[in-house]
Amino acid sequence: MTELAEAGVPLMVTCRVLKLARQPYYRWLKDPITTSEVVQAYRANALFDAHKDDPEFGHRLLADEARDAGQPMADRTAWRIASANGWFSAFGKPKRGKGRRPGPPVHDDLCAVVDEDGRVRHVFTADALNQLWLVDIERHEALLNRVEVEDLHRRAAAAAR
Repeated sequence: MTELAEAGVPLMVTCRVLKLARQPYYRWLKDPITTSEVVQAYRANALFDAHKDDPEFGHRLLADEARDAGQPMADRTAWRIASANGWFSAFGKPKRGKGRRPGPPVHDDLCAVVDEDGRVRHVFTADALNQLWLVDIERHEALLNRVEVEDLHRRAAAAAR
């Protein structure tokens, strides 16, 4: 606004166009950085230094460290500053995000067969003994209907006898 005033545009017109009141503008012009902003900056600096030294500390312990460094503040104020800046404890809750894909399977899928269309199907029959175990069948329980699973368990129990 000072550039516009130097260019000859009246301050009242500029404030009206920008929908600003003149009194807060003059107050800001007199003291552009308030004392509360300076105090908050010093508190944030003390919290950052404490977080850099001990990243496992939560906001309460960071506030204690800041108090020891000469910047007294309430725990809630420390939480607000730390939360706004993303300074969380290293032992906090893990970040959960949607859209993560599962990793590769940790074992060979002994029941998987690729059919003529290129789709993976599961065959739960074995040609001989000790080729397919009950644990191989149980890990695909989510893919099967409840009745089919119970039928497979009954067959496995009968074969084990």
